Amino acid sequence: MGTVYGYARVSSRDQNLDRQLDALKAFGVEEGRIFCDHASGKDFDRPAYRTLIEGLGMGDVLVVSSIDRLGRNYDEILEQWRLITKERAAAVVVLDMPLLDTRHRMGDVTSTLIADIVLQLLSYVAQVERENIRQRQAEGIAAARARGVRFGRPPKKRPGNFGSIRTAFRQGDITRKEAARRLGVSATTFDRWLMEAEAGSGCRTNDGDAETGGARDTAA
Repeated sequence: MGTVYGYARVSSRDQNLDRQLDALKAFGVEEGRIFCDHASGKDFDRPAYRTLIEGLGMGDVLVVSSIDRLGRNYDEILEQWRLITKERAAAVVVLDMPLLDTRHRMGDVTSTLIADIVLQLLSYVAQVERENIRQRQAEGIAAARARGVRFGRPPKKRPGNFGSIRTAFRQGDITRKEAARRLGVSATTFDRWLMEAEAGSGCRTNDGDAETGGARDTAA
C-alpha cells in the first residue's frame, strides 16, 4: 500500500483549517503528510497542492474532507480527478461522500460509473456555490455603496500650501510635475485636487487647461 496524504484548503488567512485537519487526522493521515493552502478554489494554481500532486505516485491515497476543499471549478475538478486516478494511479477519498472513495473500485464498472456521476454533480454544486458567493459579495458591496460606505484607502487631504502652489501652476510659474513634487503626491492626485478645488469654486478644468499643463511638462 502507498502513502496516505491529506489536503486542506481555506480561501483566506483569517479562515480556520482546524475542522478539516481534525477530520484528516481522525481518518489516519499523519500530520506531516497533510498539505494546506490558503487560496481560492477557482483554480489549482496553489503551492501546497502542486507540491502534493508532484509527489503523488501509484498506490498513494489523497484524502480531502469534501470535494469543494479540492476546488470550486467544475472542469478543473474533473481534470484533477482524472490526473490523480488515471495518470498518477493514486486513489481519492472524500470524507463527507463515501461514494467518492476510489481505493477499492479499480475495475468495478458500476461503482466507477456511480462515482463519476456523483463527482460531476458535486463539482457542479461546488462551482455554483462559488459563483453564488461572488454574487452575494458583489450585491453586498453595491448595497454598502448605496448607503454611502466608502471602500479602499481614505483620500489624501490637501496640504495647507496647496492654494499657493495651485496659483503658481495656474500662472505658469511651475509645471504640473513640479507642483505635484512640492505637494508630495503624484501628478494624477494633483490633477484631482485641482479639479475638486475648481469645481468647489464654480470653475472647471477643461481640456485646454490639461493640455497647457502637459505642454509645460514637456518643455520642462
